[in-house]
Amino acid sequence: MDRKQLYIAERTARYSGGQISRRSFITSLVGAGIAVPAALGMASRVEAQTPQRGGTYRHGMAFGSTTDSLDPGTYENGMMTQVSFSYGNCLTEVAPDMSLRAELAESYEPREEGAVWAFTLRPDVTFHNGKTLNADDVIATMNYHRGENSSSAAKGILSPVVNITKEGDNVVVFELDGPNADFPYIVSDYHLIILPSEDGETIDPTAGIGTGGYSMVNFEPGVRFQGTRNPDYFKSDAAYFDDMELLSIIDTTARQNALMSGEVQVADRLDPKTVALMARNPNLEILEKTGYLHYTFPMRLDSPPFDNYDLRMALKLAVNRQEMVDKILLGHGTIGNDHPISPSVPYWADLPQREYDPEQARFHYERSGHSGALQLSASDAAFAGAVDAAQLIQASAAAAGIEVEIVREPADGYWSNVWNKKPWCACYWGGRPTQDWMYTSGYTNDIEWNDTAWTGTEASERFNMLVDEARGELDEARRAEMYAECQTLIHDDGGAIVPMFANYIMGVGGGVTHGEDVASNWINDGNKSHERWWMS
Repeated sequence: MDRKQLYIAERTARYSGGQISRRSFITSLVGAGIAVPAALGMASRVEAQTPQRGGTYRHGMAFGSTTDSLDPGTYENGMMTQVSFSYGNCLTEVAPDMSLRAELAESYEPREEGAVWAFTLRPDVTFHNGKTLNADDVIATMNYHRGENSSSAAKGILSPVVNITKEGDNVVVFELDGPNADFPYIVSDYHLIILPSEDGETIDPTAGIGTGGYSMVNFEPGVRFQGTRNPDYFKSDAAYFDDMELLSIIDTTARQNALMSGEVQVADRLDPKTVALMARNPNLEILEKTGYLHYTFPMRLDSPPFDNYDLRMALKLAVNRQEMVDKILLGHGTIGNDHPISPSVPYWADLPQREYDPEQARFHYERSGHSGALQLSASDAAFAGAVDAAQLIQASAAAAGIEVEIVREPADGYWSNVWNKKPWCACYWGGRPTQDWMYTSGYTNDIEWNDTAWTGTEASERFNMLVDEARGELDEARRAEMYAECQTLIHDDGGAIVPMFANYIMGVGGGVTHGEDVASNWINDGNKSHERWWMS
């Protein structure tokens, strides 16, 4: 840059850092030869991108259930993920630029070629009850999820951990059953927010006390979560709002109306059918991110007739994926291939795309020996357009001689009464940044969230063995081969129909703004918009 550009950059940095006034900034720009209107515009842009403290953040969410609990081991939807990151923190976190960084940990390092990981905690971090964070809190929290009698949804992803010890009060050491280069990602999982231990060994999982940017004021399951800014938060560059409120608004139209009317400033999971119309509103920003989100129709192998390979294959071949992407996502996503790994995840394998083939679907259906209607449970609580997607499956399957009966389920209680219980239903998965994390969240045979109950087949046994071996495989080429086979096994034998990967579509208004980088590991800036965004 020339001297003039360097000078302007220096003045901009000083103004954004609060070191000079608006008047001084504009005067200096004018003195450098910038016209007054342009200088005023530059000042406004800097102000918009400079985090300001204050205001109340209100967010209309497409998630939530009256059966939700503050117990992190039970979190199963996007609202509870955001609640988790409101009052709690993990050892690590995925940053807005999608890199992994330390959070409650100050640093972390592998030992014994990744079979042991040591996390050094930040000093002087306090919980909302005034207790100082130490290694005992981390150990007690992790043991709560991995205990023998634990029913936590995080038990599976912690299964590689064989022992947890401490070195002094601020270093926690995880001993694994083998090398695992991905382990620092695992401890960023939203179930694993660190809670205060009561006696150095136990935690109260439902107290709602954490180290997060907001202290809980009120929690009404399936209705709202309210928090107020934690004045002692260890992050000086986060949690800018004075107060925050997350509102569960499951109905898509109601949620979008709340955004348009100003009842909320942010709404997620906007309907692709209406997002173009909403984009015409000059007071709204349509924020769209491509991440790991995928929509699924899991068939449970523990519920006949879905234990029949030919029946599962018939239904996979009876789905017109491209039609679904075109009519449900309207271009806001890409076609899926009956496995949960996004092309942006390391070691993604470019498998031959499964095409809609009613003749082959009919062949497998007849070979299955099944007759009669197959019930498919659906609700737009699963994802916007889930009922319409089910109707597309019904129509495309009919061409193969397969009768599908759609069961319209209530939105409230969908995740506790339908998903992971009904034999065939609509579902979504936020996806995970590593293959091991995704598999140990929803596909291995030892976890609560294996929503296809994919166990007992030769393919599933091979898959579980490969997942264990790949976790400790240090040869990159060999690891790629193993993960390619994992994807192939799910694609061929698994119970998941994965027709499409969807973009995250959010609406932002009401004076709320955000930084240039917005994370896409989860919706809503990694479900941390309440912490990372601010009032302009």
